[in-house]
Amino acid sequence: MKRGLLMIFLFGTLTSFKNQSDNFNINSPDGKVNLKISSINKKLNYQVKWAGQEMLGLSKLAIFPGGDLTIIDSKITEYNKTWKPVWEQFSSINNHYQQLELGIVSNKVKGKLYARVYDEGVAFRFVLQKGNKPKTANFYCTYNLPKGSNYFAPNGENEPIGPLQLSGLDDFQKAGNKGGSRKAIPVPLVVETPNHSFAALLESDLFVAKGFKNMNIDLDQNKIVSNNEASLTDDELISPWRVIVLGKTAGDLVVNTLTQNLATPCQIENTDWIKPGKTLWDWRVHGYIAPDGFKYGVNTESYMRFIDFAAAKDIDYFLIDDEWYTKVTKGHFEMSDKLDLQKVISYAKQKKVKLMLYYDIKHGEFGDDELFPYYQLLGMKGIKYGFMGPNVPFTEEAISKSAVNKLLIDFHDSPVPMTGVHRTYPNAISREYCHGQQDSRKAFTPEAFIKMALINAITGPLDMNNGNFDLLGINAGKREKGPKELNSYFSTVSSEAARTLIIFSGLVCIPDAPEAYAAKADLFEFVQKLPVGKWDESRILNSKMGDYITTARRHGKEWFIGSVYNQKGGTLNINLDFLDANQKYDVTYYEDTKETNCKTNPESYQVRQGTVKKGDVIKAVLAPGGGHCMWIRAAK
Repeated sequence: MKRGLLMIFLFGTLTSFKNQSDNFNINSPDGKVNLKISSINKKLNYQVKWAGQEMLGLSKLAIFPGGDLTIIDSKITEYNKTWKPVWEQFSSINNHYQQLELGIVSNKVKGKLYARVYDEGVAFRFVLQKGNKPKTANFYCTYNLPKGSNYFAPNGENEPIGPLQLSGLDDFQKAGNKGGSRKAIPVPLVVETPNHSFAALLESDLFVAKGFKNMNIDLDQNKIVSNNEASLTDDELISPWRVIVLGKTAGDLVVNTLTQNLATPCQIENTDWIKPGKTLWDWRVHGYIAPDGFKYGVNTESYMRFIDFAAAKDIDYFLIDDEWYTKVTKGHFEMSDKLDLQKVISYAKQKKVKLMLYYDIKHGEFGDDELFPYYQLLGMKGIKYGFMGPNVPFTEEAISKSAVNKLLIDFHDSPVPMTGVHRTYPNAISREYCHGQQDSRKAFTPEAFIKMALINAITGPLDMNNGNFDLLGINAGKREKGPKELNSYFSTVSSEAARTLIIFSGLVCIPDAPEAYAAKADLFEFVQKLPVGKWDESRILNSKMGDYITTARRHGKEWFIGSVYNQKGGTLNINLDFLDANQKYDVTYYEDTKETNCKTNPESYQVRQGTVKKGDVIKAVLAPGGGHCMWIRAAK
């Protein structure tokens, strides 16, 4: 493990120096994004234009809001380098930007403002020098966005909010927390301007910003503002990056690599043990009765069945959720008498299936210093950590401690988004920064899924638990952990398969019973073949907020494409112009039928074969709430 997290400065080509000035202009490498920074009455302001259109009018930047800020020097540099992530939506990422570096003095504290301009957006970071400082700071930013814009944002275990005007955001905040306090707007705040371009407001590299709370978005006198409060010491202070991502479509924001480029590079020296993949999961299967009469629950035989199926289908992991222990004291778990965990561990090792294990403190506190070494001693490959919420110091420590013990970590239950951290610590494999399917024992609608795929997913990998195949059984209440309201789960099995591709994650958690997948083995093939976390390229081919999304991902010469539609259903044109010329391809379609309907006939599907070539346009017909999948590979 590398010691410390170093601020990454530029090693690019120096393009210009400037003496003290009040106005600075900097353009993106392609010349289309223009950032203007100015000092007006000793206050820092910025403006952003994109392709000649104003995206943000005069807006404010501060690290000590209300205090004066003086610019003492400046320089502009360019950086252009490609790097390879441990796992991602892309096998290589180009980091190309122009940067303005301003020497500043604010509240008698010297420091720097770094402003980076990419082809896909802009970002800001403050760094304050060592020495005496006030006790607190606040990275404060306003966003003067075009009038008439629509806004969208995550909403915990509910459908994301939007489209809302500013007045609707105000109503959302007023209806917020107990006691009458205004509810913060979760990140990212997605903006659709009147000319139908898109922006996302969020942050990156919070992990290295010691002392900072996570970013809050608020509405103040009809202005969008954001802040990160920080406690200061005499040490150097590094803020998170404040990020504005730009896109021509909502889908562009999801495959944008700006936040990853801004994150501190990987701090784990040897990453060979970090293996993304798929996992089976027991929690939603409890109570399921298999065709042979076996009833699943928290017991040894159930878990051995999961392991057998994982081994047979090359599924990397099996995740054991709650109730494997009954009581916890410092350094000790009292095991459930329903389960012989050691026998399960030995059986998984024999079958070469890796195990992950759940933990939270509701049965008692084991202690994190003891927890991660204990999990490693058990032979676990990862931990699903639940119910710790938006606690920044805990999140940072849990990620680094799990890395020391060579454990993947999947955060459950509305965690800190920590955008970009999977570059810095790629063992941070996923997190439930979304409404996990059937969480709080309720299912989300097709519209809610599409919104989360275009909003929450901007922050990075998500654990959403898609991929149920026994939809009739779940809707009929034949699971202990199924939705409280019967027949409230609106989806189709083709849509469920597509969702496992559409939602990017280092750990795709498929939540149904082995027998449910075996009964639809031809459809399950699509899920089984997915090379999770090994993508060379990702694209969003179609996207409309709340209506539909088509995602295409490439691994080598294979393409996997998944589409879903809202409850109206419809036809999507999937243009295959990205395929290689002079190459024929075999394709398998996994799709709805004419009879499929998310409410009345969710398990009707068909699988068929065909051939395609570059330039073909596939007219994918999707049922109400339905889905469509394609597996494309070079013809033999």
